[in-house]
Amino acid sequence: MYIKLLLVALSVLTFSACEKKDMSGVAKVHWDRDMCARCVMVVSDRHNTTQVRNPKTGKKYMFDDIGCMALWFEEENITWQESAIVWITDVDTGEWIDAKKAYYDTENITPMAYGFSAHKSKESIKEGQEIVDYNELLRRVIKIGK
Repeated sequence: MYIKLLLVALSVLTFSACEKKDMSGVAKVHWDRDMCARCVMVVSDRHNTTQVRNPKTGKKYMFDDIGCMALWFEEENITWQESAIVWITDVDTGEWIDAKKAYYDTENITPMAYGFSAHKSKESIKEGQEIVDYNELLRRVIKIGK
């Protein structure tokens, strides 16, 4: 009896260890429970949330505003920033998009008032709005934060 139980337990452990988890995709968000890794505010805005994954460990970090993420990279001296996998919600659809490829307009009401909201395409940004890319957004937030 004990031998059968031991064999079943070993089989379960073996098969679960072989299962490869996706360490680059969007992690499940526990809205109104997950907290921003920088300001510790509850993540609840489904149109300005950002998440970062460490590409080596797969560990996720949630942010209520992309400005918090930019300052967190700087303040915590994150050495893997360049290779970080960064997802952000599209301000119009709430869809998760690659933050490094997104387009940002600059005059929005965001949870921490940095004002940058992400768009999957340039065409979804109102005419006349300033458009910046990910690297320019980081530069501006760091400048504001100093």
